[in-house]
Amino acid sequence: MSSRTDLEFTVEGTTIRGWFYTPDTGSAPYPTVVLQHGFSAVKEMHLDDYAEVFAAAGLACLCYDHPGFGASDPVPGTPRLEIDPWQQIRFVSHAITYAQSRNDVDPARIGLWGSSYGAANAYVTAAIDRRVKAIAGQVPLVTGSLSFTQLVRIDQWASTEAMFAADRLARLRGEAPATVPVVDDDPMAPSALPTHDSYEWFTATAEKRAPSWRNEVTLRSLEYFRGYEPIDYIPKISPTPLLMVVAPGDRLVDGGLSLRAYETAVHPKRLVVVDGGHFDAYTGAGFEVSSGAARDWFVEHLVDRASS
Repeated sequence: MSSRTDLEFTVEGTTIRGWFYTPDTGSAPYPTVVLQHGFSAVKEMHLDDYAEVFAAAGLACLCYDHPGFGASDPVPGTPRLEIDPWQQIRFVSHAITYAQSRNDVDPARIGLWGSSYGAANAYVTAAIDRRVKAIAGQVPLVTGSLSFTQLVRIDQWASTEAMFAADRLARLRGEAPATVPVVDDDPMAPSALPTHDSYEWFTATAEKRAPSWRNEVTLRSLEYFRGYEPIDYIPKISPTPLLMVVAPGDRLVDGGLSLRAYETAVHPKRLVVVDGGHFDAYTGAGFEVSSGAARDWFVEHLVDRASS
């Protein structure tokens, strides 16, 4: 129900690459959804599945890789595989600007979709960039500080602090950034996402459909993660319509924290619950729920808005 073309745009001295989906229904300029992924993930990790669902409903879609990941170049002066949330937020807004520059996009009907860490980026962007007219975020990170204490054992906090400090000194001396695996088959081994379902999903998904994914991020990405508090921005999203898709059984980014964060949001808002854990939203019955809810939200607030 759509056609896909490659895209790229250059901003802040770096080139961002992705895909643009043009729906077969309706006519240009189209309401458009900007999609970006979570912690270390690349666009081939199911962003295409969501874009196809949205495009079938008459929405154009722009999917892209974050700077320094997948097909996108790093920002000059920064390393590849570093997850800086504020850099990613800036590039979400850059992607919106690129979308608005296209003749086939309606610049007044831009939606934003994100998953996990990308949901956090979407929340913050929607709170500070009023060009966003509807937002959907699923299985979101809502508080880096609390999630960090849940993922890193308490007896490892001091040694982790020492690693952060040593990495900062080494980088000041011009040495290469320290890195850690994203996942490991041993949940007790050092990794950024030390849960068994994280290991299974990333390794299987990379093997099946995302060969550009790398099982590595800079150590500083974890320090940035710990200081990232999107929950502070959730009450500020209104009056932009907010859809939050939560897996109460999520044990990577605690689903209970997400449910409490939803209560801080101001209307218009909607909560949708998906069964299973963090990664069950991407496939099977969980995907049907998460993609269908987001599609309906964007249709209501972007497609139907043209006739209101």
